[in-house]
Amino acid sequence: MRLDASISGFADRAPLMSARSLVSRGQRNFLIGLLIVIVIGLVLSVRLTITAIMVFFTLGYLIAVIYRACLFTRSSKSDALEIVTDEEALILPDSELPFYTILLPVYNEASVIIKLIENLAQMDYPANRLEVLLLVEEDDEETMGALRASHPPPQFKLVVIPPAEPRTKPKALNFGLTLARGDIVAVYDAEDTPDILQLRRAAVALGRFGPEVACVQAQLSYRNATQNIITRWFTVEYAMWFSFFLPGLVTLDAPIPLGGTSNHFRRSALRALGGWDPYNVTEDCDLGIRMFREHYQIKVLESTTLEEANSDFVNWVKQRSRWYKGYLQTFLIHLRSPRQLKSEIGLKGIGHLCAFVGGTPILAVVNPIFWVMTLVWFIAQPLFLKEIFPAPVYYVGLTLWAFGNFLLWYLTVLTARHTRPEGLVLAAMLVPIYWVMMSVAALKAMWQLVVTPSFWEKTAHGLDSDTEADSEPGQTLRLVS
Repeated sequence: MRLDASISGFADRAPLMSARSLVSRGQRNFLIGLLIVIVIGLVLSVRLTITAIMVFFTLGYLIAVIYRACLFTRSSKSDALEIVTDEEALILPDSELPFYTILLPVYNEASVIIKLIENLAQMDYPANRLEVLLLVEEDDEETMGALRASHPPPQFKLVVIPPAEPRTKPKALNFGLTLARGDIVAVYDAEDTPDILQLRRAAVALGRFGPEVACVQAQLSYRNATQNIITRWFTVEYAMWFSFFLPGLVTLDAPIPLGGTSNHFRRSALRALGGWDPYNVTEDCDLGIRMFREHYQIKVLESTTLEEANSDFVNWVKQRSRWYKGYLQTFLIHLRSPRQLKSEIGLKGIGHLCAFVGGTPILAVVNPIFWVMTLVWFIAQPLFLKEIFPAPVYYVGLTLWAFGNFLLWYLTVLTARHTRPEGLVLAAMLVPIYWVMMSVAALKAMWQLVVTPSFWEKTAHGLDSDTEADSEPGQTLRLVS
């Protein structure tokens, strides 16, 4: 029953909101109709049709640049971050702290699991008010063996999940949620090293508000930031995302696409929402949008969890393409019924959704087209390119090419200086190469969205230099069923 609920419970309860099917009948008809209109337009006038497409994407780029600059500036507002000082976190007596459940989905993570247990065991939270559910697939014998050999403290409990499709993180989280006893439920990933006071900070932060604040999202960064150029780019990007973009979204009362880890939820809100969508490969982003639709609020907590940045190009593309695919899934799902969506979040909310969740992967997909056209124009200046960019569109596009790219580049360098100057500023100056990597991942995501929409491409961990740890003797790992 737990397994069935974890797999089909949400989709059966809210089929319109589930990624079990990629597009609705209405969306399929719309896409077919749009394709027919484009084909007819190309038959009647290639130049006018392509001009209309260029106008559409140029406006999209303009909105995206202005929107991100706005988020960056608004992140400095006093209400952008929820701050809980060390003193505030420690002054609350243990007896007044809420019971906490940490959900830890781990799959093929034998190389990092011992270090993970050590990191979480060091967190400052009373063991008698904490349970850590280690969610392991039944056929993942290597990880299960490493867990049993690690002898973790008694608050760590092994939860074995029977093998079943889809093999996704949200399915495992749903299974764990059926067993969770905590008033607050946190999610961490296998490679995480949270701030040791993060649970206390999150408990205090949620205690400041009523049930309308359903989640606090801690900030994420990387412990292997300077391992190579990819980890440097990744670190700067995360700093921009969690220190500027998400806090900026909070000040705009916009939907928050949650990160996949260091979320601290009220369990009552999670249950009311039906948990996570097991068919969505960015279940975190989707859950954040669903919370906004149900008028829950999310705050960004000033507390950092260190993760392992992908240091390998192929592994990075696998992870980023899954993220982009999930953003596209989420975007399509929440636009299945535009009229209902408008009644729930208004035109302003839809605008936020399109500019941030939809725009991020879609513009990354079309970037190579505009890069190639720009290169061709500077080399040959063909008449056709001049014809499809009438003067107003040309000057807007030229401004975006010259000023918009510079602005995004400048914000990236500014973020690197704000975060950690050692080695990051130089990497930030080379960030256009990283933009090319993003487009490679986005093109792969678009292809996978069509052929394998719910396939979860596993990210390999333990590629940094800080993954080895010796196990300490302790208690026997308990099995929860």
